[in-house]
Amino acid sequence: MRFLPTIKRWEPRFEYIAANPHLVDIVLSGGDSYLLDPEQVSYLGERLLSIPHIRRIRFATKGLAVSPSRMLDSADRWMEAVISLAKKARSMGKHVCIHTHFNTRQEITWVTRLGAARLYQEGVTVRNQTVLLHGVNNNFEDLSSLVHALSEINIEPYYVYQGDMIPGAEDLRTPLSDSLSLELQLRDQTAGFLLPRFVTDVPIAGKRPCLSAQHYNKKMGMAEFETPKLPAGRPYQYWDPLWSLSEEGREQVARHFQTQS
Repeated sequence: MRFLPTIKRWEPRFEYIAANPHLVDIVLSGGDSYLLDPEQVSYLGERLLSIPHIRRIRFATKGLAVSPSRMLDSADRWMEAVISLAKKARSMGKHVCIHTHFNTRQEITWVTRLGAARLYQEGVTVRNQTVLLHGVNNNFEDLSSLVHALSEINIEPYYVYQGDMIPGAEDLRTPLSDSLSLELQLRDQTAGFLLPRFVTDVPIAGKRPCLSAQHYNKKMGMAEFETPKLPAGRPYQYWDPLWSLSEEGREQVARHFQTQS
């Protein structure tokens, strides 16, 4: 079954957003907003901007990394639609921006630089979200190189994520200690406003700053986070990948889950 974007499916979402004034920040993703037709981009943006309490709209796309030439093609109206929305939002005191996704400096090509330059010249804010990947960018040299390369083309290094605890990605996940160490190292290498936020998407608790862990047992590979959104006194856990633990640490983890079952 295909779930193509249609106005019929969108309408209940617009009704929900309009009925909930606490919603002020909307992300358009769904996979990748680059897959939307320009007309759909304009329609979604215009409808959301017309809702008084919506202040910010983010278009999530990896387009600058995987197909930046579209941003230079005068016949491709996707970028024209986003630029037009960004200018209209600014005239209303609102904000439309792009959130993109680079994990390494090698993804930034000369075409990317030209596409980013166009967005900058048109006044469109672009922020980057990186995932920390074992053996790819979880070292100071590669990550700092990416941060500086993004800042050079006026893309804000916004987030660096710990990998989610999902099946099939264990070999790419990194221990929380990597984020803690890298954040401290980067603090001395770049201006504060270009320092990315190192975050962990903790199950149930949501995005939490890595440095906010109330407890981190590095030997066992278990961190505990709390959040004011949820009941106080209940920690929410994030576990390091098993490959990063010593044999003793893996045994401790096994005993822990045996007692929980």
